[in-house]
Amino acid sequence: MKFALACYGTRGDVEPSVSVGCELMRRGHEVRVAVPPDLIAFAESTGLATVPYGPKLQDFLHEEFLRNFWAQLVRNPVGSLRELWAPIARYWADTNATLLSLARGADLLSTGLNFEQSAGNVAEYYEIPLIMLHHFPMRPNGQLLPMLPAPLVRSGGVLSEWLLWRATKDAEDAQRSALGLPRATGPSAPRTARRGAVEVQAYDAVSVPGLAAEWAKWNGRRPFVGALTMGLATDADQDVASWLAAGTPPICFATGSIPLESPAETIEMISSACAELGERALVCAGGTDFGDIAVPDHVKVVGAVNYAAVFAASRAIVHHGGSGTTAASLRAGVPTLVLWSSADQPYWGNQLGRLKVGAARRFSATNRKTLVADLRRILAPEYAVEARALATQMTSPEESVVKAADLFESTARRAAG
Repeated sequence: MKFALACYGTRGDVEPSVSVGCELMRRGHEVRVAVPPDLIAFAESTGLATVPYGPKLQDFLHEEFLRNFWAQLVRNPVGSLRELWAPIARYWADTNATLLSLARGADLLSTGLNFEQSAGNVAEYYEIPLIMLHHFPMRPNGQLLPMLPAPLVRSGGVLSEWLLWRATKDAEDAQRSALGLPRATGPSAPRTARRGAVEVQAYDAVSVPGLAAEWAKWNGRRPFVGALTMGLATDADQDVASWLAAGTPPICFATGSIPLESPAETIEMISSACAELGERALVCAGGTDFGDIAVPDHVKVVGAVNYAAVFAASRAIVHHGGSGTTAASLRAGVPTLVLWSSADQPYWGNQLGRLKVGAARRFSATNRKTLVADLRRILAPEYAVEARALATQMTSPEESVVKAADLFESTARRAAG
């Protein structure tokens, strides 16, 4: 069979699709993937046939806006959501052209969160099944904000979908007109659901208590498979393994793919906090260039690493709260502190607190004093006990990708009759 997989975003957004694509290719299927220009080399390194999709990430992700998004959302919710979705509308036509080429002759089209509306229209045009890979509970549900009444939270989700449709309506109308499809009269999600789209939940149900029960009525259309990660080896792995073996388990700081504003100040905060606690620190740089910043002996700074290996060897983990990194820390069974900035990060940070395996704080509100206090909190023995217990309930990366690939195959076969 032929599978077309489109995904746009950072490495954490793209890796789920690439991991499924690799498993489908291993099973003998023809697979084509579309990823941001910045991540072409990553996708091609796995052997997948790859095409560029959308703009460069720096043209799409406005870092300052994302860092301040939640504060702006409180002050001006409608305006903030419009600004968040503006790049989707701006690049809609470009992604439509890529999707039309990618999905031509395919038995199934899949999409990540970004541009899923455009992908839904292309799947409708070609009359092929659509699979959506969600690494976050995107559809309206009552579990997103457990401190609020469930009906209110669900209504907020429905309103958000309607606002997104209105904000991108002109772009979608133009696409559907060019494809010869009737004009849409409502948001994309209900339309794709009526066409039988499968919305794969690429995270573990145990990480969102109550959601699997709430969505059971969807009769398998929202299956939970666990996080889709690859755990690829990196050039730094051997050096990091030697450093880990030479001392006590460190506190691992994973900064994510969006660059930090103040790298030198961040290193100083980390090194002084860990010195006060008597802990070593391993800083995994991600998208931040720490350059030639001098660090003391108890701190090591590295680039990309295999999180699965490093997290399991750490005493505690501090990261930005991305869905893939959160899953890696939960699978490792290690207490975690999320220092969030944007997007779904505060949600995952809140979930760690709800599950009693970690804590969270906004990164911009973090300083040496708060970092020491938060680390003392999660280093308490009860957090390690809860984290180890939760890890036994997580789906392994190998199981997750097999489940997802099975769903791709069965969905395509069912559509083919």
